[in-house]
Amino acid sequence: MTQVKAVPFPVIKELKFVSLKKISVFIFLLISFLVFSLSIYFMPPSGQRRSVLAGQGRLVWQRYNCQGCHQLYGLGGYLGPDLSNVMSAPNKGEPLVRAFLRAAPPPMPVFRLTEEETEQLIAFLKETDASGSAAPRDFTILPTGMIKKTAR
Repeated sequence: MTQVKAVPFPVIKELKFVSLKKISVFIFLLISFLVFSLSIYFMPPSGQRRSVLAGQGRLVWQRYNCQGCHQLYGLGGYLGPDLSNVMSAPNKGEPLVRAFLRAAPPPMPVFRLTEEETEQLIAFLKETDASGSAAPRDFTILPTGMIKKTAR
């Protein structure tokens, strides 16, 4: 029988020369990378921050399929009016929206929203109104694929 000699592993010798300073710099960079990466997922960009109430209102908008009849920015159904800027429109606003949600005139169905759902939907419409206005009919697609607003 022949004996097998143990061969020293070369990586172990190299680890002896890694200084504590290099290890601490690596750990610092690793932690910094992880914090930055997680912040991307948990903190939306500042231009896209929404109030929690408005975010819940968007879900109410989707749950009751409001876009089936109403439009936002000219996109959606054509049975009801465009609600993009209903909150800042003259002689409209929150009182009118509340009245329509409580006692909907035909052909709008009566949804019997809770007070909480009403508040959420109002917050969503206020935030939508504050974001500006844009109607797809006001834009032209150029041959380059770019979009240009047309003057009316």
